[in-house]
Amino acid sequence: MINTIAVGTDGSETAQRAVTFAIEMAERYGAGVVVASSYTPVREDRLKKEQEGAPREVHWAINPMEQVEPALRDAEDAARARGVPITTDARTGDPAHVLCTVAEEYEADVLVVGSRGMRRRVLGSVPNSVSHRAPCSVMIVKTA
Repeated sequence: MINTIAVGTDGSETAQRAVTFAIEMAERYGAGVVVASSYTPVREDRLKKEQEGAPREVHWAINPMEQVEPALRDAEDAARARGVPITTDARTGDPAHVLCTVAEEYEADVLVVGSRGMRRRVLGSVPNSVSHRAPCSVMIVKTA
């Protein structure tokens, strides 16, 4: 039985393919989706410098999650349009570690990742690392 499907996104086109696959899978199995994203904290002095040149009304948008939030919002919109329950979770840290931790904490039955990076055979690529560390089954979607 599949109740929860976790998937990661960084906002890229290939990650969007993995998110779409996860939402379609969730719809088919009557499952919920947890969409996770990781981001790197931005130094406070860099944030202040970027805010200095921006109009005051957009200062709130200049933050470490400024690129993560739109990707998560897009995933929420896509899931809700198909009637799929969705939760989003953004955390700082290594993407593979964040995805595996989120999958474990939400008790995911399947963790979906895109294949981008698999051909390079580089230790540390997200799909490679996730396939070895995930606490559940892993679905690698051909995205490249």
